[in-house]
Amino acid sequence: MNAPVYIVDGARTPFLKSKNTPGPFAASDLAVQAGRALLLRQPFAPTDLDEVILGCASPSPDEVNIGRVLALRLGCGEKVPGWTVMRNCASGMQALDSAIANIRCGRSQLVLAGGTDALSRAPLLFSDAMVRWLSGWYATKTVGQKLAALRGFRLGYLAPVLGIVKGLTDPVVGLMMGQTAENLAWKFGISRRTMDEFSAESHRRVLAGRAAGHYGEIVPLVDEKGTIHAEDDGVREDSTPDRLARLRPVFDKPYGNITAGNSSQITDGAALLLLASEEAVKRWNLTPLGRITDSEWAGLDPAQMGLGPVHASTPILQRHGLGLNDLDAWEINEAFAAQVLGCLAAWEDETYCKEQLELDGALGTLDRSKLNADGGAIALGHPVGASGARIVLHLLHRLQSGQKGIATICIGGGLGGAMLVEKS
Repeated sequence: MNAPVYIVDGARTPFLKSKNTPGPFAASDLAVQAGRALLLRQPFAPTDLDEVILGCASPSPDEVNIGRVLALRLGCGEKVPGWTVMRNCASGMQALDSAIANIRCGRSQLVLAGGTDALSRAPLLFSDAMVRWLSGWYATKTVGQKLAALRGFRLGYLAPVLGIVKGLTDPVVGLMMGQTAENLAWKFGISRRTMDEFSAESHRRVLAGRAAGHYGEIVPLVDEKGTIHAEDDGVREDSTPDRLARLRPVFDKPYGNITAGNSSQITDGAALLLLASEEAVKRWNLTPLGRITDSEWAGLDPAQMGLGPVHASTPILQRHGLGLNDLDAWEINEAFAAQVLGCLAAWEDETYCKEQLELDGALGTLDRSKLNADGGAIALGHPVGASGARIVLHLLHRLQSGQKGIATICIGGGLGGAMLVEKS
């Protein structure tokens, strides 16, 4: 079960910000375009894959098992299984972990895995009241029954329910994800100014990383009109702390500190990776990017779900005898500025580390230059199903030969996921 699992290659689409209308691509369209570019540069055929595993938090009703849809659309043939996983924000990372498990147990040798989501296409739903009225209406048979049903109709029944809002609300604690970020800001005393400064820095780092050619994993998208989407389009050159300070709070009006500017964007995108056993690497004469050497999943209070990276990453550090700054790079998905800053504060907090992580004291202060060196989801966006795979892929591209890093993500519902990777 400790056999090495290699990341051979990977690709992702540009992340396209939702513009309050359905985007040009369905979730499977995004995954197909990333997968097609990735497979075209391999020495094997799509039919040589053992399986396709795709994470997706919000598949459309006609693509429920979107992993199978992807496998068939990529030309893997009828015999290559395709399946779908869902672990909220870490769905793409879960797909990688599932591939690792199957490779290590000998069930698979060569797997395409990753994640996708088209959140701009999240559905508008009928309210329960409207559904009950429609049910009664369809049961009517006589004119009198229909007239009685019409008299009972209320215009308020037509108010739509936003699928994206329901999906981003924890059903156990009743909080939206942004409200859980407000909890962390209050818990650790994180100011609005600090959040906005972190957010502006995320945009700055993405722009600098783009200029330095650090986003080579992106493959352009082409829509049905022939328009080319070559880069992540949510990045802003004019994002500054002062500009961000003008935005109003979204989740805790009017006194909160979490705004659209210091939160990740609603986004469409896909990220896919090829994972291989040592046998497959030799068979196809592959040159891996690196390998995933460890992974961890953790649970915590759903009302503080943003601290998931702390709970998932710390056990990995302990198993390998590592400190926070013994790694060469970190990728912590930026669901919210307060969430990432809360993670850093938790590691510095002696009481939290003792009571929640069962450590002897505070773990320490993470060197900010090692964290999200090319920016993160506040600037890039957070297509929920894809982000866990994106941060693993980008981390491997960012590292130099022999270097190690951790990619980690908070997960709605009170979970955290982390992966330790090493560059070849």
